[in-house]
Amino acid sequence: MHMGVVVIKKYANRRLYNTASSSYVTLDDLAQMVRQGVEFVVYDAKSNDDLTRQILTQIIFEQENRGEALLPVQFLRQLIGFYGDKMQSVLPSYLEMSLDSFTRQQDELRQQFTRAFAQTPGGTIMEEAVRQNMAMFERAMRMFPGFGTATPPASQAEASEKPEKPADDLSEMKRQMAAMREQLDRLSKASGQ
Repeated sequence: MHMGVVVIKKYANRRLYNTASSSYVTLDDLAQMVRQGVEFVVYDAKSNDDLTRQILTQIIFEQENRGEALLPVQFLRQLIGFYGDKMQSVLPSYLEMSLDSFTRQQDELRQQFTRAFAQTPGGTIMEEAVRQNMAMFERAMRMFPGFGTATPPASQAEASEKPEKPADDLSEMKRQMAAMREQLDRLSKASGQ
């Protein structure tokens, strides 16, 4: 993706200079670089001290202040409580592992959704979700026997008027929804007798 680690110099006037692009950058630019997977380090231009952690913390602070809050208040309280605690040295590794695991799971979930929408209907995540929703509706119907008896006939007519296109995922979803409505209608009539 890119070669090496980008060096950012921080000057006394608080300006940040990207040595790879020979241009001044902002915290927003650095946040974008993080999202793009570009690794960088930040050094004080005069003392050459490593300021990377401080700058990354500033980026998080800026994001949180804009209302793009990710960190729950309770988490922040617990995090502050760990400073000076004997577990302080263990926490960074634990958080790193946890976030790495979360990122992998997120990627797998994205891939599953991509596969589910790319496949022809049958055995997909969407179909499983429809099955689970159907089970939930059936339980609700048993609890409220009179509920759902006023299902508008237009919705059933609407479903039967549309031609079936098995290759079209949207049409298949509509067909499944219509089938669910019919099944709910039958269940509500059966429970009303």
